[in-house]
Amino acid sequence: QVHLVESGGGSVQAGGSLRLSCAASAYTFRNYYMAWFRQFPGKGREGVARINRDSASTYADSAKGRFTISRDNAKNILYLDMNSLKPEDTAMYYCAAGYDGSWFGSSLDVPEFGYWGQGTQVTVSS
Repeated sequence: QVHLVESGGGSVQAGGSLRLSCAASAYTFRNYYMAWFRQFPGKGREGVARINRDSASTYADSAKGRFTISRDNAKNILYLDMNSLKPEDTAMYYCAAGYDGSWFGSSLDVPEFGYWGQGTQVTVSS
């Protein structure tokens, strides 16, 4: 079982940067594969980036070259550094953790992840 709490969202102008953080409660955090998802109003959640227990990462096309996912296993924190933000990045961002799927996979499908945070809002203005 793992409890996730996101922080770091806010409002920024286009071209700006934000760092999202996700604090995890599980002392076995290092054993989970982790990801960031986002959800637009009226839409389902879409995967943004994933990082496995070996720190291998996967990015959605929309995030490649602009976003970086990382993890600090000593502090039980997941990060998402977002640069060159665009108005179309405006969404609710969720942290997710998984243990029962593929530990070294690249899937960014919602069912792959069993634990979710409450979300943090990111708003990018033009």
